[in-house]
Amino acid sequence: MANEMAERKQVFDLLERARRNTLSDLLVRTRSRYPDKPAILYKDKRLTYQELDDLVNQTASGLREDGIQKGTMLAVLSNNSLDFVVLNFALARIGAVMVPLNYMLNVEDIQYILQHAGIEGVAASEAYAPSIDEAALRNESIISWRYLMDSSDRTEVRENWKPLGELQKTTEPVPVEAEILDDDLAHVLYTSGTESKPKGVMLTHKNLIAEYVSSVIEGQMDAADIAIHALPLYHSAQLHVFLGPSIYIGSTGIILPQATPEAILATVEKEKATQLFCPPTVWIALLRHPDFERRDLSSLKKCYYGAAIMPREILKELTEKLPQARFWNFYGQTEVAPLAAALQPEDQLWKLGSAGKPVLHVETKIVDEKDVEVPRNEIGEIVHRTPHAMKGYLHDPEKTAEAFRGGWFHSGDLGFMDEEGYITIIDRKKDMINTGGVNVSSREVEETLYELEGVSEAAVIGTPDPYWIEAVTAIIVPKQGSKITKEEIARFCKKRLSKYKVPKYIEFADTLPKNPSGKLLKRTLRETYKDLAN
Repeated sequence: MANEMAERKQVFDLLERARRNTLSDLLVRTRSRYPDKPAILYKDKRLTYQELDDLVNQTASGLREDGIQKGTMLAVLSNNSLDFVVLNFALARIGAVMVPLNYMLNVEDIQYILQHAGIEGVAASEAYAPSIDEAALRNESIISWRYLMDSSDRTEVRENWKPLGELQKTTEPVPVEAEILDDDLAHVLYTSGTESKPKGVMLTHKNLIAEYVSSVIEGQMDAADIAIHALPLYHSAQLHVFLGPSIYIGSTGIILPQATPEAILATVEKEKATQLFCPPTVWIALLRHPDFERRDLSSLKKCYYGAAIMPREILKELTEKLPQARFWNFYGQTEVAPLAAALQPEDQLWKLGSAGKPVLHVETKIVDEKDVEVPRNEIGEIVHRTPHAMKGYLHDPEKTAEAFRGGWFHSGDLGFMDEEGYITIIDRKKDMINTGGVNVSSREVEETLYELEGVSEAAVIGTPDPYWIEAVTAIIVPKQGSKITKEEIARFCKKRLSKYKVPKYIEFADTLPKNPSGKLLKRTLRETYKDLAN
């Protein structure tokens, strides 16, 4: 009997391996199809798919020799780089879990994530290594591995840190195998969501590849694309809607360290890029940059935006100045890896402001407070069923159960669906602010303001802004007799909050509007302060 059970398990394991579909496998398959095709361009480096896969194998071997194994949580804190891309696939190849960190986080935020996720290893570029060291020291985190990224040309080594390049030089590029299943954890991405503390979104290989397929189909992506990856790779949009799908189908990706207008525009011209994703704030910056008119941008054919509504006049100007380009609006959130709906090029102007229709692998409906579907054109909460949906929130079964009640993922966004199936977003259900494509919890900022002596009441909202689209705005009711100033409030926030969470506008008021039950009326505040940027 024991022998029979062992034989059955062996057959099962062989079947699982033959049928497996993980991030590691997709790169191997692309290498087999396009070994000599340019895969990644980064600064002066140009790697073919064969060279990229070899580097991934070398890195994976070195990590495993160091003791990193399946399930190890490794945080990555860096600007966009070749090492970021390599680590993404090398960790997947050995079954370790990548935890990308927002490089705008302050030490306190980093400290929380290291502790909450149980981070055992970190990889960071030189600029961010001190923040990791300080955060780890504060909570006495046991960080067993510290790797310095973009370190291949360094002659000096930071104390307690190993250059990642050492792993790549001392190991052979032989194929690396590990026992990984499709629904094993691949990434944990922290999102501010609507709470004062960030939540860890658990994404499996299965989640990500299902989402990659939706992205490729809905975005009409193909192997001939030359895509610029300029927005931060720590964010699920650039990482999972564009970089991952780009490698999946075998197109060429250009990694830019930062999304500066001059670098993006120069790269489009130099490399004849055909594909570009930017949130509206960056598209506006590109449009207003003097190089926009001077550079040859005729190669751009596929242009994408998301994270906020594109102003109508900006979209009209873009389509006039880039007549050869087609535009897509992609809507979603990290919990669905992140794509949920898309507005196609042919719908841009007549449905402008809409998030589009649910994508290939997503089923969406609008429900009321009792989770009953509402009629078309009636406002309710947007909920989804999809293989994109996360495995849950890390170490938080209660919030996971709440998010998935009734067997649907509850987005927390309010909106409606029209007769033709197009979704329009009305509001963030719990007042999350999306500023420059980054989520900020209004509650977190409010709690910080309440710590300041002299503040009686505080409300934080998002107000329209020509650059940020939504600007973090604080409305303060001072305590009676308080002499507190806007400058004092701003200085306090800068000391306590990550830079992007600091209010762009601070206004004083005698009272805050409330309903008869005492609930703060933020809709009224948004209407009152909608013209601050003018």
